[in-house]
Amino acid sequence: MKIKIFSLIAAGSLALSGVAFAASKTYEVTGPVLEVNDSMIVVQKGKDRWELDRDSNTKVTGDVKVGDKVHISYTMTAKDVEVKAAKGEKGAKKEMKAAASPAASPKE
Repeated sequence: MKIKIFSLIAAGSLALSGVAFAASKTYEVTGPVLEVNDSMIVVQKGKDRWELDRDSNTKVTGDVKVGDKVHISYTMTAKDVEVKAAKGEKGAKKEMKAAASPAASPKE
């Protein structure tokens, strides 16, 4: 009986840990540091300039200086989402209102 309970707990833990890792996709960038301060690191990747924010929770190994080559792992998280109706949807909404209004319904 104890083995079954332990097995169920272990299986549940593994399942939940897999969900946690799947929820946060990690990306990477490598290149020389162009600028660095307490709130951001600017890295050159090819011809592009990448500005990455950082805070007190950012784990930094060593002392980052301009010119150092760094490898940065990061995630993308939405802060605000503003929804605007697609152009095709506006016309459909007007048609629905016209069909629903009493003036548009046939008289009997």
